[in-house]
Amino acid sequence: MQDFLQIEREGAIAIVTMNRPQTRNALSDPDAIEALLALCEAVNRDLSVRVLVLTGAGPAFSSGGNLKTLRDSVGSGLGEPAHSRYAYRDGIQRLPLALCNLEVPTIAAVNGPAHGAGNDLACMCDIRIASRHAVFAESFVKLGLIPGDGGAWLLPRAIGMSRACEMAFTGEAIDAAQALQWGLVSEVVEPEALLPTALGLARRIAVNPPHALRMTKRLLREAQQSRLDTVLEMSAGFQALAHHTAAHESALDAFVAAAEARSAARASASIEPGK
Repeated sequence: MQDFLQIEREGAIAIVTMNRPQTRNALSDPDAIEALLALCEAVNRDLSVRVLVLTGAGPAFSSGGNLKTLRDSVGSGLGEPAHSRYAYRDGIQRLPLALCNLEVPTIAAVNGPAHGAGNDLACMCDIRIASRHAVFAESFVKLGLIPGDGGAWLLPRAIGMSRACEMAFTGEAIDAAQALQWGLVSEVVEPEALLPTALGLARRIAVNPPHALRMTKRLLREAQQSRLDTVLEMSAGFQALAHHTAAHESALDAFVAAAEARSAARASASIEPGK
């Protein structure tokens, strides 16, 4: 079986493609989960990575669960319900924890259908850009299931409780235009423009200092579930660290030098000729 992930680098950007189009990039197979977990661990250790772009090979972003193996991997084929519970805890439920704790900004370039866990995977990313061909569905209820991978936590934070309930209770798909209207994605582009658009945004992010990016992401994540005073205290600690980085010192020196140069240029221009 081919590797689930294809990983490329463009400078400080990791470009990750789920590369199993024959299963529509299903996530529930153990090796797929392990590949994504290993990726998150490796990126957190590699300070040269500043942004990660995630997309899918073939016509789909991700179909979510592999329905051909679902029964035996996490369902009734395991026998007692307790076995299914542990299969989820030790399997796909490790994925939202790993991705939400991934230290670098993540961009989902959603190239096609993102159903069930595939929709939730997109929600695990910080930013979502969609191809015009993308569709999104919190489709678990259609199979008599519930969002077992954290979708009940992720989706309301992306689009609000009312819209999340509508998607989860109906299981119906929404197209890219509706996803944009609901705030599930930031931008919708033509299919051929998807990866260039995502990489363009990634480059704009990657020009910034790595430690500032990682700490900013951590603050934004923590702020979703913490009190204001807790976030302010964490901000003070992170800012103290940031003030002592070489990146801050060089950026500050460059800003001051540029401001002084502009001031000198304005002063020179204000002097009338001959005086």
